[in-house]
Amino acid sequence: MKILLVEDNKSIIKGLEYAFAQNGYDCEYCVSFNEAMQKAPFNYDIAVLDITLPDGNGFDLFGKIRKYSDLPVIFLTAVDDEDSVVNGLELGADDYITKPFSTRELIARIKRAANKNSKKDIITVSGVTLDLDKSAVFENGKQLELTALEYKLLSLLMQNAGKVVTRELIFEKIWDVSGNFVNDNTLTVYIKRIRKKLDADIIKTVKGMGYQVAEVSK
Repeated sequence: MKILLVEDNKSIIKGLEYAFAQNGYDCEYCVSFNEAMQKAPFNYDIAVLDITLPDGNGFDLFGKIRKYSDLPVIFLTAVDDEDSVVNGLELGADDYITKPFSTRELIARIKRAANKNSKKDIITVSGVTLDLDKSAVFENGKQLELTALEYKLLSLLMQNAGKVVTRELIFEKIWDVSGNFVNDNTLTVYIKRIRKKLDADIIKTVKGMGYQVAEVSK
């Protein structure tokens, strides 16, 4: 699990980085609103946001994230008045935790929020998001204009992210269902069309086998 931590207290950052690592989580942190805006909401599984930031506030940051993503968000803050708690939850945050806090409790709440989100039909790879409920693909918040067949093909690859999808399986799942004959050249053409519509190079060719959707190395 990859966590975005937006927090300006260095002691808290250090403690949470250690706790997250102990639980097998990858953590990236930001200490300001502007820095977080450059990273959020893509390529993360969950965000933990402070509300009081040196150049803005977590509520506004949450609003920006929600414009582009359903990324689970937990507020972690010293702002503990009832109005703020209610505001955070009514905005749509998955949880609201006040400082001082229990690290074990935070980890448990992160797991719960992540599990709840995993039940949603949303898959994100390097800023490319497949929303099965909407039958749509977005890249950095912008919906891609895909034909029905391009969507089906990219959807199949993204639902098997990290795995090699063989050409035979693609033919079976995409074309055989419609009863259409297709050859390798046709598949290659469709893959090229999809790649042209994507900024991120997430579709890898595995020679002699098929294709794989994978995170883009930084």
